[in-house]
Amino acid sequence: MPTMPAPDSRCHETSYTMRHLLLALLLLSGLARAELPETDWLDLMPPEDRKALEEMPDISHDTPEGDSTFYSEGGLRQQDKDLPAVMYSAKTVAALDGKAIRLGGYPVPLESDEKGNSTLFFLVPYPGACIHVPPPPPNQLVLVRYPKGIPLEDIYAPLWVSGKLKVEQVSNDLADAAYAMDAGEVRLVTDEDL
Repeated sequence: MPTMPAPDSRCHETSYTMRHLLLALLLLSGLARAELPETDWLDLMPPEDRKALEEMPDISHDTPEGDSTFYSEGGLRQQDKDLPAVMYSAKTVAALDGKAIRLGGYPVPLESDEKGNSTLFFLVPYPGACIHVPPPPPNQLVLVRYPKGIPLEDIYAPLWVSGKLKVEQVSNDLADAAYAMDAGEVRLVTDEDL
């Protein structure tokens, strides 16, 4: 009976090494696609603001769109000076400066590219912040810069925004924000996320 030649040990070592290399590459590619854990909006407030917010009386969110009590025309700026001071707070959390985060929220478009994709927008914690509800305080507004752009057909459709958060005071005609982010990824929240 013919005998089979013994397997070449170099071939076995190469196969073993290739399997481990492929496994490592698969793991790394999976990690590269893994999303950052979600950051809660309240984490953007220092502890004293969180406490003040918890102790704040309820504010009506049913203001008619034509009533300018809580917002300037077309803006997110606070107008009602009778609101508690926490509603105007621009105090930030220094530990978040430069930290990579993923934040869910709603867009308030500011600038678009030639294709109509939004490249600059405010991210806010609840929908309609620019229309008929008291706007969030500056430390609950994030200016998002996203040069790739994203089509924003519905400002009531929630987004996930990932990138490095910066403590950066931003003021324009529409709003004051205490944070900004150069986003690496912006995407719509899907049913799979829920």
